[in-house]
Amino acid sequence: MTQQRAVGGRWRKFHSKFVVEERYLPRAARVRLYLAAATLVIIGLAAFIVLLVAVLTHGGVERLDKPVEVWFDAQRNAGTTGFMIVVAIVFGPVALPIIVTIVTVAWIVAAKHAWRPILLACGMLVGVTLAQVLAPIIKHPRPPIGLMLFGPDHTYSFPSGHVLGASDFLLLLAFLIASRRRQTGFTIVAFVVAALGIALQIASRLYLGYHWISDTSSSVALSLVVVGSVIAIDTRRTVRIRGERIEGSNSQRQVDGS
Repeated sequence: MTQQRAVGGRWRKFHSKFVVEERYLPRAARVRLYLAAATLVIIGLAAFIVLLVAVLTHGGVERLDKPVEVWFDAQRNAGTTGFMIVVAIVFGPVALPIIVTIVTVAWIVAAKHAWRPILLACGMLVGVTLAQVLAPIIKHPRPPIGLMLFGPDHTYSFPSGHVLGASDFLLLLAFLIASRRRQTGFTIVAFVVAALGIALQIASRLYLGYHWISDTSSSVALSLVVVGSVIAIDTRRTVRIRGERIEGSNSQRQVDGS
């Protein structure tokens, strides 16, 4: 009996930490979350397809690639270059996974429920997989090696893994925190900070000569798809309609009483 209780206690602890996370919202709020998720996915997919067609046909938006690159080249100076290299390192393939791992593990340990940090890690993994799979398929060449300020890179450039990783991390983190706090001011600040961080990473990749504007734009588009999907999954998993639990409990008590 003691062993059964111990097993039951461990299961309840595991269930409470890794399985249970419910939040009760008005039905209209849940509908808005689903609409936001669908809007992000649709806009992201549409933008990515437009950019992909432009890159493959060498027309449309891709015509902006060289003029934008020329403009960024003209802004180069020693101080700015050092700062842009730091930005690239922070959101690069070595530092960013370490940052994500630290944030995920610390969040799991500190949080009552582990659902959100696990969702963050899964969203990041999806983004990395997309970048690794799509680039060698699309085979979009980077700017000339002579323009690269932080060593040569012979891989393909569409989409930008740096920008996709930064965008996924910042937007997912903003949503997963702001959605629980439900404070308008905090939500605005969180997403403004995320947008500024993404813009800075885009500027870094263009300034350092590793990507075209079509590459970085496609990464943001893909990130919108990832974030929209996460919002839909999170809403499906955690959001319950306010009042349904009470009504369900009353109905059950009536059945038990009869």
